[in-house]
Amino acid sequence: MTSTVEQLSPTRVKITVEVPFTELKPSMDKTYRQIAQSVTIPGFRKGKVPPLVIDQRVGRGAVIQEALNDALPRLYGQAVSDNHLAPLTQPDVEVTRLEDGDLLEFTAEVDVRPEFELPDFATLSATVDEAGVSEEDVDERLEVLRQRFASRTAVDRPAREGDVVTIDLVATKDGDPLPDATASNLDYVIGSGAMLDGLDEAVTGLSVGEAADFTATLVGGPLKGTEADVAVTVSKVQEQELPVLDDDFAQQASEFDTLEEMRADAKSSLLNLARIEQANRARDAVLEELIAKVDIDIPENLRASDLEARKESITSQLDAAGLSLASYLAESGEAETEEDFWADLETRSIDALQAQIILDKVAEDRQLGADQNDLTQHIIRRAQQDGSTPQQIADHLQEHPHHIEEYVSEIRRGKALALIVAAATVTDTAGNRVNVGDEREDGTPALPDESPETAGRAHTGPEQVGEAELASTEPLPHPSVSDRTADESAESDQPQS
Repeated sequence: MTSTVEQLSPTRVKITVEVPFTELKPSMDKTYRQIAQSVTIPGFRKGKVPPLVIDQRVGRGAVIQEALNDALPRLYGQAVSDNHLAPLTQPDVEVTRLEDGDLLEFTAEVDVRPEFELPDFATLSATVDEAGVSEEDVDERLEVLRQRFASRTAVDRPAREGDVVTIDLVATKDGDPLPDATASNLDYVIGSGAMLDGLDEAVTGLSVGEAADFTATLVGGPLKGTEADVAVTVSKVQEQELPVLDDDFAQQASEFDTLEEMRADAKSSLLNLARIEQANRARDAVLEELIAKVDIDIPENLRASDLEARKESITSQLDAAGLSLASYLAESGEAETEEDFWADLETRSIDALQAQIILDKVAEDRQLGADQNDLTQHIIRRAQQDGSTPQQIADHLQEHPHHIEEYVSEIRRGKALALIVAAATVTDTAGNRVNVGDEREDGTPALPDESPETAGRAHTGPEQVGEAELASTEPLPHPSVSDRTADESAESDQPQS
């Protein structure tokens, strides 16, 4: 097989591939075997139909077409590898010459990663907020623990602040029930403000069996942001007695002997969490600084498809919530106008694409890989984030094996970002150097109960121009040809975001 590359633009090439027909033999043999298993011809056992008979009954052209469909992804991939190209989108494939028994020629036009220079990562710098924990933060953590160990006694009186009420919630909008905003047998601490605005006022003073109505903006699920009428019914009122914060409580609720030790541990844990958040912000800031220093010409096809995918995702979410963009913006205050909102989305789309392209180049230049352990830990981490199980994700990958490539890309990008941040200078607002070295091998911060030696390798990544953004473009699937003539170009799906 021979291939040549014509540069159509800084970001688009045309690959011309010539293949001796003999190189199609594995795909031709495979096609004959598959057809032999699927057809019934008198005088021949299933699977034992000779190729000559298949050519007569099915048609030589149909056999070749199926063989091409099998061979083109492999041949295209080999041409990309031979010419050291980095495709960014699906190729437009056209079979330009097909001589049975002699030669196959096809072309593939595809957007590729442009050439660009990376700055010295040591020149990058970023400033983030200090990672601090106040005594009020510690008090709040211990108060949550007190709530967990509180005793409850059912009472026959109206509910008041501090009581635990068991409630049913039914939300409606314009008189129509909202099934995704209905819940039963929820325990709620009056005064906690942990659920819906207006709920505390609605249930205060209610006795068992009584109900009240109020209006609230839903704060979770697919209807998040929807203003709804909510009916709440109380089925149980319990008085809550909180334990005293003393050494006895520390011994009951923890492995510590004294309240002072438990408090110190809570403060240490909160500080670790604050440092993880600080490290994530540092990664964001360094990556943004790097993007600003690199001039990348992003293919228009890629920009358009990524932006359109993002718009479709947002529109679908708004439709599911029964909201228009105008009403969402009015409630959230995310942008002043719809034009501002879409303009910001386009900016974030471009930043994300630039981040992907840069990190992929770094991963390739530094030969950063992902082994089986990386993938396993990534699956475990993804399951934690999605609220699923590692087995569910593994089963999904069995059904959709091309998603493994996405995970590998995420891992490699995470490692590339870790390498970049390690070389950059990151300080906090007080001028102190921020240590982002306590991390997993893919570059993400270790959790509070992990040391650098024991930390897993799953990828959490930064937000915005972070994990979700870095992973938003799938690796390029291979082209295929099905029921096409030699002068028809192959159709292909756009990369998803």
